[in-house]
Amino acid sequence: MSDVFSGISFDVPLTFPAPDLGEPEVQSILFEGPNYQGNPTKVFAFYGFPENQKGPVPGMILVHGGGGTAFAEWVRLWVRRGYAAIALDTCGALPIGKYSNWQRYPEGGPSFDLFAAIDKPATDQWMYHAVANVVRAHSLLRSFPNVDETRIGITGISWGAVISCNAAPIDGRFRFVAPVYGCGYISHPCEDGTQFIGQDESPEKVKTWNSLWDPLHRLPRLEVPLLWVTGTNDFAFTLRAVMLSAECAAGPSTFCIRPRMPHGHEGPGENPEEIRAFADHLLQGKDPLTTILQDGQDQQLVWVEWKTEVPISTLKLNYTLENGNWQARNWEEKSVVLESGVTRAATDLPSGAVAWYFNIEDKAGRVMSSPVKLASGNFAL
Repeated sequence: MSDVFSGISFDVPLTFPAPDLGEPEVQSILFEGPNYQGNPTKVFAFYGFPENQKGPVPGMILVHGGGGTAFAEWVRLWVRRGYAAIALDTCGALPIGKYSNWQRYPEGGPSFDLFAAIDKPATDQWMYHAVANVVRAHSLLRSFPNVDETRIGITGISWGAVISCNAAPIDGRFRFVAPVYGCGYISHPCEDGTQFIGQDESPEKVKTWNSLWDPLHRLPRLEVPLLWVTGTNDFAFTLRAVMLSAECAAGPSTFCIRPRMPHGHEGPGENPEEIRAFADHLLQGKDPLTTILQDGQDQQLVWVEWKTEVPISTLKLNYTLENGNWQARNWEEKSVVLESGVTRAATDLPSGAVAWYFNIEDKAGRVMSSPVKLASGNFAL
């Protein structure tokens, strides 16, 4: 069966003048989106380039989450890091107004709504437009002469991560994907909090949404590296969903899992230094983050082995003694003694622990995590 996105355009979209919103260091633009209900659409975006760079620079596509829009500050953050960047609005709006209540653009595509059009043609639904416009934004960024089209990554926050996990497998031009919070496996009827959408919708509608839009159907085609950034108690995207998504992705997965990481755009979602270091390594050839080589469990002994270019400051075992909804589980930390020059460590898993993982923090404060594991059994639907 062909993918619903098989007909999207990879051509450089037509562009149009955009309102000047007075944002320094960035430029505004409108570009042509796919038709919506038979009518042409336009998409707003901020973009920017670093100054005084010699030769083409790497680039980043920035995809906001629910309630968000194109964020100028997000573009500025990456421009100051030495990257070209573009942040588009995925909900047919302009970044005028207040959070979750941005001004609609008269020629914009569909606003954020998962089920209002679920019985309509797929090409008139929100996820289709969001993904198609991310691909168009990518084509647009690649078209600028000062951008190296072979060195572009994508990061998305929350629903932006879900969009990214759908867009990257069908757009093989990305070098890496860094989903923050969001993932696949969010539309299955699970009793542990993993089902994020459709609890109040009919099973038929949820099944349709799953078949059309859940990234689990495309992640097996995603062969580039992934950096999954999330927290232990995210209200929307559980560790189970993240682990299942990573397991089904074709490309290698790296994790940054912080205990009780807040969910949001500004700060926690935009700024993780781990994403910057991941991009710097893959797109600029700088030192890699700590690499988790292996981890495992031998009865009550759990262990991890790693490789690093930066000295390690702390190693902690994170574990929970609780079952039930992942969002409500209490996670505890246990410091593990680090011996100089050693790249493997082990510790006893506390009695009653039902899930665990290691966090390795380097001297720069960047955290790399081993995959979350269940003390008995495996993650499954």
